[in-house]
Amino acid sequence: MFCGKCGKQMLENARFCGACGAPAGAGTTPPAQQVPPPPSPQPMNTFAPPPPAQQPANAFAPPPPAQQPANTFAPPPPSPQPMNAFAPPPPAVYASQPPPAQRPNAFAPPPPPYQPQSMSTGGGYDSLRHEIFGSNLPAVSIRLNQGESIYTQSGGMSWMDAYITMETNMSGGLLKGLGRMMSGESLFMATYTSNAPNQEIVIASSFPGYIVGTDVTRCPIIAQKSAFLCAQPSVQLSAYVVKRVGAGFFGGEGFIMQRISGAGMVFFEIDGSMVERVLSPGETIKVDTGNVAAFEESVQYSVETVKGFKNILFGGEGLFLTTLTGPGRVWLQTMTMPSFAKRLIPFLPKPSSN
Repeated sequence: MFCGKCGKQMLENARFCGACGAPAGAGTTPPAQQVPPPPSPQPMNTFAPPPPAQQPANAFAPPPPAQQPANTFAPPPPSPQPMNAFAPPPPAVYASQPPPAQRPNAFAPPPPPYQPQSMSTGGGYDSLRHEIFGSNLPAVSIRLNQGESIYTQSGGMSWMDAYITMETNMSGGLLKGLGRMMSGESLFMATYTSNAPNQEIVIASSFPGYIVGTDVTRCPIIAQKSAFLCAQPSVQLSAYVVKRVGAGFFGGEGFIMQRISGAGMVFFEIDGSMVERVLSPGETIKVDTGNVAAFEESVQYSVETVKGFKNILFGGEGLFLTTLTGPGRVWLQTMTMPSFAKRLIPFLPKPSSN
């Protein structure tokens, strides 16, 4: 034990400090709390299994795959699409409440069928400007720029401006001229050329009916006799021989028809009113003989026999009907020259017996 006054060590069970004589317990402070020493570290277990040794590299293991080089032939990324200058503008943003949306009218008439672009304002070969006017007795007015030309059969012109010159020739030579004569046209053709801008020439039809203007660049046209009216010089008019004997004898158009080919605008006339049909591949229509005015060369033209004995005798359509099989366009007419002449014969004056 220690003296509480001088701090010297005292003997056990002593009453007084041997150094200063102070009684035991005078000024004694409680002994400091003994802090237990930290636990000693556990000895290593000599019987623990040693850590696994690092496996050496496998000399026979396959090497890692080599990095593939960039494909130099890969297609380039798509370029960004340019802004559509004709795209509709975005909807306007209203500061107040936007107007209510328009509801479709259930009783509104259906939209009109698609009409091909009119060739009267250009778009065809050399942009030939024309206008077809007149109802039952139509004519076509053609505006020619300087250097432009059209040709027609002799006597086909109705009137023209002063700066248009006419030249008559046997277009294509004698053989082609004879072929045109067999198809109902004249031996000589007249070519009209403009020597100034915006010169008008008018070609009239020779029979009450309809005038069709079309571009033959895409596909040639086979037309009935005397159907050709006028065309650009890049269009060829020739005779077309019907290859099928039955169609030649009983098709109502004979063996010789007109073939219109080349590149450019052509105008041909139709008897009566006109109906244009576009036939799909394999689609077939049956037409009374003589009511076929023209058709594209891709259309198959043939005849078939009317079925039924009573239909032949009392049907009034004769023995045969014309069949047209697509694809392609066909132009049908409501009247034929022979039927029109047949109806006029009873009203013609008859010679008197005197």
